[in-house]
This record gives sequence, structure tokens and C-alpha cells, in this order.
Amino acid sequence: MSSRLHDLVVDTLGRRVVQGELAEGTTMLAEELEREFGVSRSVVREAVRALQSLGLVESAKRVGIRVLPMARWNVFDASVIRWRLAADAHGVQLRSLTELRAAVEPAAAELAARFGPDGLAAELIAIAGRMRAVGRAGDLATFLDLDIRFHALVLAASGNEMFAKLEGVIAEVLRGRTEHGLMPDHPHEEALQLHVDVADAILGRRPDEAREAMDRIMRRTVDEVQSVWAGRPRVHLA
Repeated sequence: MSSRLHDLVVDTLGRRVVQGELAEGTTMLAEELEREFGVSRSVVREAVRALQSLGLVESAKRVGIRVLPMARWNVFDASVIRWRLAADAHGVQLRSLTELRAAVEPAAAELAARFGPDGLAAELIAIAGRMRAVGRAGDLATFLDLDIRFHALVLAASGNEMFAKLEGVIAEVLRGRTEHGLMPDHPHEEALQLHVDVADAILGRRPDEAREAMDRIMRRTVDEVQSVWAGRPRVHLA
């Protein structure tokens, strides 16, 4: 029970912060949170520690729990990404994530073709084939699982541990596109083929082709969703 209550407090307060309901500089008191959520002081304390680790709040003696500016947030954390996507009516978070993918994933595909283990390359081929089958069938839930696995494997196959650690970030943006209705009912045939092309180029040790195919996937992605953030100002952190 205490674990569920802890998760409830963290999730509720985290969403309030990233959605702006709790603005930067807002101060909360532990006693108020205990009453609101009907939880013990220890639950509040642990929840605040979790939010502090994400850079969303800080706790100061005789002051309370203060909401921090976005410049302090851990914007790569999966929970922060999920909360921001849920509140992302104008696509600003989706734009940032899509641009991150477009910068990183083609480079990862090139490195995977140069240095990736043969076993991972063979698995990519198998996944790409399954993606084509379930995509044509309109099974978006299975397609999403396979898509997440495919892109995680490309990052891992690059041999760059920094790229590999972006697995959770990529997974959240792919889930977000599906959950917020930004995926077509049936993935486009070109997109399905491009995943096969990426896998084949990696297996065949053709780095330039792997980069180009992944870049085309990213450009298709931008074309499909950029209307969501059209005209929105960019985020400049001081």
C-alpha cells in the first residue's frame, strides 16, 4: 500500500510541476501534502526525495518544498518525458524528442554497421520482418513493442554506451506518439521498408547506407508530426 501511495504522490506532483499547475517558485508544505493525499510523513518525504532526484523540487528547512525551474529538471528521465508528453498540447516536448532522435539515431545506425555484433544485426533483420507483418495487419500494440525493441537494438549495437542509455528516451517518445494518436492506423509501406533497409545495411556492414536509411526514417517521422508543433516558440534554458 505504501508503495502505491508513494507512486501516487510522485506521479500527481510530477504532473502538476511539468504542466505548470505548480509554477516555478511555488512552495508546498509537507503537512499540506499529508492532508491532501491522506498519507504519512514518511511517504511524503520519500516522494519528495524522488522528485528532488528529477530536479523538479528542492526541500529547504523552515521554508518548505519549492518548485524548481525547467533548467533544473532531468529532462532525459523517462517519468519527466512521460509527464511532459501528457501535457504536450502544442508538441514542444515531442519536437525536442524528435530532433534528438534525428540527430542521434542515424549516427547510431552507422556505428552499428561498423562495429555491431553479428547476433544483434541478425535480430534486427528478424524484428524488421515482424514489424512489416504486424504493421500491415494494423496491430499497433505489437508494432509499438517491436519498434521500441528495434531502435533500442540499433542504439546498443552502436557500441556507444551514451547512445545505448537513450533507450528509455526513445521508448517514451514512441509510446507517446501511439498513445496520443499520432501514428497512422497502418504504418506507411515506405517506413516498413526503411526499417528492413536499416537492418540489412547493418548486417551487411554498409555504414553509409545504414545512416541514410535511418535518416530517411527520421525525416519521415518529422514530416508526419511537425504540424503538431508548428509555430510554437523554442525552449531556451538560461
